[in-house]
Amino acid sequence: MTATAPPQPVQAVRVELYAPIASFRDPLFPGLTRCLPVPPPSTVRGMLAAATGEPAEPAVFGMAAWAEGHGIDTETYHPVAADGSQPAIGGRVRFGKGGLATVKDRPFLAGVHLTLWLPGPDGARLAAALRRPVHALRLGRSQDLVHPVAATEVTLLPATAALVGHALAPPDGHDLPQAHVHRLACITSTDRLTTLWADHLWCDEPASRPTPVRGAHHEAPTHDQHPEDTQAVWLLTP
Repeated sequence: MTATAPPQPVQAVRVELYAPIASFRDPLFPGLTRCLPVPPPSTVRGMLAAATGEPAEPAVFGMAAWAEGHGIDTETYHPVAADGSQPAIGGRVRFGKGGLATVKDRPFLAGVHLTLWLPGPDGARLAAALRRPVHALRLGRSQDLVHPVAATEVTLLPATAALVGHALAPPDGHDLPQAHVHRLACITSTDRLTTLWADHLWCDEPASRPTPVRGAHHEAPTHDQHPEDTQAVWLLTP
């Protein structure tokens, strides 16, 4: 994951989406159900591919995400034996020993707000697909449906200072002390055999004032806004 450099003014579509429930399992912790606090870019690109009906959408976009709350659910897992000795019937296997059906806790996020900035000609195409998707829009699991809320055409200007908020940024994008580094999947191949990973900065608690940023954009301010009081946006490439 990198930020486009040097930043140039670009036309984009800002798309706001909402998911009542979502769960982003961290694959770097095998055997555990650790939930990421923000959707990985690969998950967002999968959602965009579902919207367009294409096998993949290696799109450039900026994103910001946050959740209203979180919790832990109890789920029944039905692992199928690799040798075929324990087949699933109707999507279920019987309870018992030896890695059969079991119950595990599954962390989840509630009230997930996702904002995407889709630049250039692809922005209009993807925004139109999100309004009339080919497949159901999901974030994470198959039941985690996503609802498009609004789409607005905006101009993104190069920024040296802006409100970072809950934007996903490259590791050198800013120096806020409350930012956490998350290693997230950027894109996954269609055969799911290859995944590109990168470190990202994300703030659970957004800064209350503008901060210096590098390699970033911000939306062109309205008549009553100061340029530094608009949201920082990093255009991320797979």
